[in-house]
Amino acid sequence: MNLHEPKEIILRAIEAFNRRVLVVSSDFQILAIRGQAEDVQESDVIGQKCYKILYCRNSPCDACPTLEVGRKRQPTLSPGYHPTSYRGQVPCLYSYPILNGDQIEAFVVLDFDFPALDALEEKLQRTNAFLSNLIHSAVDCVIAADNNGKILIFNDSAAELFGYSVKEALNSLNIRDLYPDDNARQVMRKLRNQEYGGKGKLKTYHTDVLAKNGERIPISLYASIIYENNREVATIGFFHDLRDRLQISAELEKTQLQLLQSEKMASLGKLAAGVAHQINNPLGGITLYAKLALEEYELEEGVREDLGRILKDAERCRDTVKELLEFTRQTRHLMRPHDINEVISRTLFLLENQSLFQNIEIEKRFGDSLPAVQADIQQLNHLFMNIILNAAQAMDGKGKLTIETLKVSAKEQIGIEISDTGPGIAEKDIPRIFEPFYTTKEEGKGTGLGLSLAYGIVENHGGLITVHNRSDGGAAFNIVLPIANGEKKGDHGAEN
Repeated sequence: MNLHEPKEIILRAIEAFNRRVLVVSSDFQILAIRGQAEDVQESDVIGQKCYKILYCRNSPCDACPTLEVGRKRQPTLSPGYHPTSYRGQVPCLYSYPILNGDQIEAFVVLDFDFPALDALEEKLQRTNAFLSNLIHSAVDCVIAADNNGKILIFNDSAAELFGYSVKEALNSLNIRDLYPDDNARQVMRKLRNQEYGGKGKLKTYHTDVLAKNGERIPISLYASIIYENNREVATIGFFHDLRDRLQISAELEKTQLQLLQSEKMASLGKLAAGVAHQINNPLGGITLYAKLALEEYELEEGVREDLGRILKDAERCRDTVKELLEFTRQTRHLMRPHDINEVISRTLFLLENQSLFQNIEIEKRFGDSLPAVQADIQQLNHLFMNIILNAAQAMDGKGKLTIETLKVSAKEQIGIEISDTGPGIAEKDIPRIFEPFYTTKEEGKGTGLGLSLAYGIVENHGGLITVHNRSDGGAAFNIVLPIANGEKKGDHGAEN
C-alpha cells in the first residue's frame, strides 16, 4: 500500500483514529461504518436504523446531532449532550453533512468517549453548585436580571427582604417591580454613567426599594452591567438593608443631643447661680429704699404710683432670682418611695379647680400596681405643676389634657407622659425648650424658668425628660424616673 496516495492516507487515518465513524442516510439507515462498532459486525448493521441497532431505541435519539445538521445544513455538536445520559454507551457527539450540490446525500457521525468529558462535567457541576450556594448564602440580597427586567437570580436574603419567594420572583417578577417611582430608570442611568464608579458600575448608591407589602426600604446598592461582546445582556446588584444602620444612627444622634443638652444645662446652671447672687444684693437695696421712701415721705400720688411700680418689678425680679437659685441648687431634700399616681393626683387636686382648667378635659390613664419611685415629694409636685400649667396655657384653657403612667418594659423605670391638644411646639424651639430664660410665651407672661426647673428636678432624680409633637396635634412631655430601691435619704443640703 502506497501511503503517499491521499485516499489511502485518509483511510489509514480513520483506522488509526480508533473511534466510530458512521455514515447514515436522511432516514437514519447505516450506509457505512468504520472503527469501533461496539462488537457489532459491519455486515450486520448496514441498512439498519442507527438508533435501533446501536441504542435499542424505536426512534431517533433526543440529542442526535444529525437532526440539527438536517435543519442547519452545517456541522453541529449534539445539542443536548450530557455524559450521564449515556452511561455505558458511546454517544454520537458530532455530525456533518455530505453534500452533492445543494442536496444532502448522507450524514457523517463521529463519537467521542473521552473520560475527560465526564470529569469536566462533574467539575462544572461542582463549580455551579458552589457558586449557587455562595449566592444564596450571601448576607446581602443578590439579584440579577436580563435586559427585559426578567429576574435570573434571586437569593434567600432577597426573598427575606422583599417578601417574595425565590420561585415567585424567578417566574413572575420584574426587576422594575422592586423599585418605587422612577428609581429603576435612575439606577440604569447611573450605571451607564462614568461618575458613579466607572461605566457599567454603581457603588454605594442609596435609594429605596419596594417590598411586597408596599413598605419602602432604604438600601445601599452596588450594581454592575454584564456585557457579552460589548453588548449589555444583564445586570446584577447587591442590596444592603439600611434600616438597622439608620435606626442606630438616629438613636446615636438623639443620645448626643441629650448629652449636649445636659452639659449645656450644667454650664447654664453655674452661670445662673453666679448671676443670681450678684443681683440679689442690689435688688434688696432697691426694694428697701423704695419702701422707705413710701413710708417716710409725703409724696404726690403720681410719685407713689411710680415707686409702687418699682417695688412690683423688684419683687418680680426677686421671684425670678429665687427660681434661679432653686434651679441651680441641685437639692435632694427627702428622698423616699412614692406612688407616682398619688403624686400626680395630688397635683391635679390643687390645679383642676382653678379657672384656667374649667374648660379642659383631664383624662388619667394610670397604670395599675406600679412600683414606687425614689423621689422628693415637693420637687415632684413642682415638676408636674410646671408641666401641667404649661399645657393648660398652651391650650388657652380649652382642650384635653392626658396623663399616662406605666412601667417601662425591661427597665427599672416608671414612665409618665403628659400630653395636650394645643398647637404644639415649633420644631426650632424643641432643642432649646429646657434652657433657662428661653420661653415661647409673650413678653411678661413667663420667665423661661419653669421647664428648665422641671429639667433640673428630673435630672436630680436620675431620670430623663423629653418632648415631642404628637402626630394628631399638641405636645407631649415624656418623663422616666427610676424605681425606688427601698432606701430613705435625708436632706443633702443645697449646693449654691
